[in-house]
Amino acid sequence: MDRRSFLKLSALGAVNISAFSSRSYASSSFALLNERSLSLRHLHTGERLKTVYWARGEYVSSSLKEIHQILRDFRTGDVHPIDPRLLDLLCEMQTTMEAKGPFEIISGYRSPHTNASLRSQSAGVAENSLHLKGMAADVRLPDRSVAALRKAALSLKAGGVGYYPASQFVHVDIGRVRSW
Repeated sequence: MDRRSFLKLSALGAVNISAFSSRSYASSSFALLNERSLSLRHLHTGERLKTVYWARGEYVSSSLKEIHQILRDFRTGDVHPIDPRLLDLLCEMQTTMEAKGPFEIISGYRSPHTNASLRSQSAGVAENSLHLKGMAADVRLPDRSVAALRKAALSLKAGGVGYYPASQFVHVDIGRVRSW
């Protein structure tokens, strides 16, 4: 194989690898954002946060730390890193829905202790919940119905979507695409 063929094959491989490592964004308006921001209000702690977590092509570490704090396990106080892909999913949902209000957080990260306790009280709590890995959140938007939020999450095909209309929230995660 000559050098030119090798370089072409290498470039094609790099494009294919990057296509698998980052999902394509369904919303063109999200893909064009120069900054990604989130507005959050934790229902159990009353804490609020409005922050730009991604700017100039990279995640802002100080903002990520603030997000980790507000999405901590409010029952134990344990803080865990939140996967930036979950933040991107939330931001894309907010952008797609043109929502004005903050995401109301019911649950972000869950410690193993909290997850086990919740699991003992309800069959609906997964043993290996993605909440344990900082890859899931239970949310709602005050200016949108949970049915509309569910529809937006499903349309993005970015992970799991659980619909809890009686409790007025939607579970979103960045695991495999599925719904319940």
